[in-house]
Amino acid sequence: QVQLVESGGGLVQAGDSLRLSCAASGRTFSVYVMGWFRQAPGKSREFVASISWSGDSTNAYADSVKGRFAISRDNAQMTVYLQMNSLKPEDTAVYYCAAKTSGSPSYNSWGQGTQVTVSS
Repeated sequence: QVQLVESGGGLVQAGDSLRLSCAASGRTFSVYVMGWFRQAPGKSREFVASISWSGDSTNAYADSVKGRFAISRDNAQMTVYLQMNSLKPEDTAVYYCAAKTSGSPSYNSWGQGTQVTVSS
């Protein structure tokens, strides 16, 4: 089992930047993809970005965040980051970190989420 803990959320103004962190622990050797998702009030959870743990594939982004958000990883620290620039009020949501582990085609480990609020 993999445990994920997000941090870095907060209240910012439109145009500001934030960096979210996701620290992984436990059976991290089994992780092959890490991703960020978000869920705004009254809406379904949506994909934001993903990164392969080995770096053997291109990072993926939702169209709504392309050019503004960047996902990266620190293998030594077992941490994934989401750098969010030029934030908009519509980016307001709870952001979740997730992992795919070997043998699972879908995300099967989730963090508790961190709130990001962007004021206009």
